Amino acid sequence: MAAVLTVVASVVITVWLDLRHRHIRLADLPSVDMAAQHPDFETFWRSAVALTKGTDLYDTPSRLINLNPPLVSVLLTPLTGIPMLTAYRLMVALTVAMVLGAVLVVAHELRLGGRVRAAVIGAVLVSSPLHSTLVLGQIYGVLLVGLVAGWIAERRGRPVLSAVLYGVTVALKPSLAPILLLPLALRRWGSLWAGIGAAAGATLVGVLAAGPASGQRWLSIVLHARVFDYIDNASLPGLAVRFGLPSASGVLVAVVVLAGTLAWIARHRDRVDPAGTAPWAVLAAALLCSPITWHNYLLLLLPGILVLLRTGRWHAPAALLALQAVPVSWSTLWDSGTTLAEFGQSLYFAILAGTWLALVRSANIRLMVPAAGVGDRFALPAGGRKPSLPAPK
Repeated sequence: MAAVLTVVASVVITVWLDLRHRHIRLADLPSVDMAAQHPDFETFWRSAVALTKGTDLYDTPSRLINLNPPLVSVLLTPLTGIPMLTAYRLMVALTVAMVLGAVLVVAHELRLGGRVRAAVIGAVLVSSPLHSTLVLGQIYGVLLVGLVAGWIAERRGRPVLSAVLYGVTVALKPSLAPILLLPLALRRWGSLWAGIGAAAGATLVGVLAAGPASGQRWLSIVLHARVFDYIDNASLPGLAVRFGLPSASGVLVAVVVLAGTLAWIARHRDRVDPAGTAPWAVLAAALLCSPITWHNYLLLLLPGILVLLRTGRWHAPAALLALQAVPVSWSTLWDSGTTLAEFGQSLYFAILAGTWLALVRSANIRLMVPAAGVGDRFALPAGGRKPSLPAPK
């Protein structure tokens, strides 16, 4: 009943907020003002152009400071041959294809029914994280594809390849690095070093392409970046700053959360399925730890939510998907400066924390479902043993 009420409330609030403000985030997509409406992509594109010209990636006329490693600029260099606005529109189309494609691939892997797939796609299409990702021109679609590729490799019984794919994804977004520690908790040493090596190697490729000074400059920028208290910063450090506490206190709690997640997985490693919710639980803990976790990052946890659906526990994933539809204009409902307002403006933190909790609770459920394209074989854990637990209800 609680899940149903959450879904209904989310739909009502979303529609009401959109009508009240007469402004839907997607309405900004056609804008030609790159700096004002699509600042993230403007930053990426100008840094990629600087790379092709041999100038400083982090000293461009863009509106925002580039917080991403040089590898992102290397990845986006193919877009520098066309005008910025055209490149942005192409990126939007590619992002929609990548996000929906990744969700459909995971749904196919999990053998989810047609109605469930349609409902999930509908929820993704109306989600605030997707809308903001498209308008800003962010690279979360690329990251999602990398993470899903790693998860599928695990499903196919190739843990080392899985770790390598996770490592390359981490090189693009280092705040996801804790996912590389999952093999440590599972005592899979080959996968651990493969993931770390892949992340280091891909990072080095970016640094060498842009010049050693770019790596130093990027580290300097990241280390001096401040923690924002904006409503869409869903991390624990962001929550601490929102409540007037030092960001270090949020970091401390976040480290405990991450360490606790890995310790729980290590303690139950004989039952934990590395092709289940475990990687997504660690990823959620990593996002809680990051100084800046915009609510757009919730897109990266969609596969984990689908795995939750496959375990038969539909209440939590249904509520979590519905809540993601609530737009950032939610903040206008709360008068700033009051304790109640700080709680109200922490909605996206609550969604992220709730997702983490649901994923951790299900990490020891082995998916009794054949991997797509592998006949009637089950997705096996390390060591090749078939799951011995009964199928989840």
